Amino acid sequence: MIPPMDASGAGGTILHIGVGSFHRAHQAVYLDALRKSGDTRWAIVGGNIRNDMQETMAALAEQQGQYTLETVSPVGERRYERIEAIREVIPFDPQLTRLVEVGADAATRIISFTVTEAGYYLDGKNRLDAGHADLRADLESGSTRTIYGALTAILRQRVVNGGAPVTLLNCDNLRSNGARLRAGLLDFLERRGESNLLTWVKAFTSCPSNMVDRITPRPSPDVAERVLAATGWADRAPVMAESFAQWVIEDDFIAGRPAWERVGAEMVTSVHAHEEAKIRLLNGTHSCVAWAGTLKGLLFIHEDLAVPAIRQMAFDYATHDVIPCLDRPDHPSPFDLAAYRDVVLHRFGNPHVCDTNQRVAMDGFAKIQGFIVPTLRECIERGAPLDATAVLPALFFEVLRRWHLGELPYRYQDGLMDEEAAHAFFSALDPLLVFCSDPLLWGPLAAHPELVAAVRNAHARVLQFIRD
Repeated sequence: MIPPMDASGAGGTILHIGVGSFHRAHQAVYLDALRKSGDTRWAIVGGNIRNDMQETMAALAEQQGQYTLETVSPVGERRYERIEAIREVIPFDPQLTRLVEVGADAATRIISFTVTEAGYYLDGKNRLDAGHADLRADLESGSTRTIYGALTAILRQRVVNGGAPVTLLNCDNLRSNGARLRAGLLDFLERRGESNLLTWVKAFTSCPSNMVDRITPRPSPDVAERVLAATGWADRAPVMAESFAQWVIEDDFIAGRPAWERVGAEMVTSVHAHEEAKIRLLNGTHSCVAWAGTLKGLLFIHEDLAVPAIRQMAFDYATHDVIPCLDRPDHPSPFDLAAYRDVVLHRFGNPHVCDTNQRVAMDGFAKIQGFIVPTLRECIERGAPLDATAVLPALFFEVLRRWHLGELPYRYQDGLMDEEAAHAFFSALDPLLVFCSDPLLWGPLAAHPELVAAVRNAHARVLQFIRD
């Protein structure tokens, strides 16, 4: 085995798994900026573990990994930049042959991934929930449908190739995302009986947590039309995002890293304060707005913010419950959380981004669990009211009801939801009680009397909001 080394000056490859819009509007853009500054020692090789982006991946491969980023400011100023940080695009194959080959190469010093919050299958104790079919298949048959199965295949071959250390960088909106990925991976390897690989992973990988932030809608056809008009390039894989971007990263890279701090990333010892503010005040609020707007028949986030009642729900959630949890006398926040709340609401109201309720409303089971339950739990522990936060699960409950009835204006996607169990909520004598008792959503809070009472009260207000 090769011991850890300081490879900061050597450069190398970043293998990224999950080459979706967000990665191409965020992490790839930071590396592109660094390369354009003259530091070309690092490049990205990208691929996917699911065959769900065939057209985009084919277009990226044809364009040698290049694409256009369109950014739009709150006042509608649009800017176009060709991003060239991706050196190779790996076509999907079920065996992940090339993905494993690149990931096992000692020149690959970082393996990063964006597979959505629902792609980690973790319970409240950071143990794997093997009730999910894809995860169960990876555990039992050695397939590679999940990030754990894919990483296991890559790292096993890496050990065969000499065992060069590597950083595993989780770039999803998951609290303590590096630590939780590590816990899930170690649990996976233990369940698979991969004792030698488990020992190697503990010694020769690092998993820094990081906080990522940039609103990135799914690109609509008019993005390509604007890119063509502005640049003359018929780009088949453009991506669009707001002008704001933030990346805060724990500086714990076992095999070196790019000098991201030179292009605006913040390298820190601990990302905890940043991620708590972002996950609760931005991600939680985003879900609140999307669910509420969906129930009002709206399609876009900026339309939701124009409804006074929806803006007030979001403001009250942030102000009355979240900020008091994050800024306490015994543990004051290092940030001006009220100012951050206001910036978030301003960003959501940008009419030029055209972010959809469909995109933001998805994966509600993971979002209730990750974004909202911590605030509810802490309010209960402090003896504080739950009213403002309880509105969010009450909104989601009504979104689920419409999904159950086939009345949503879009296809709802949820990687954690057990569809049969969710449909069963609404055949129960007391659907709301069954919803509030579901351990997949609530963990240890399931059926807690204060939770049930608060969501019941909030649900009555939500029904009135829908009628008004």
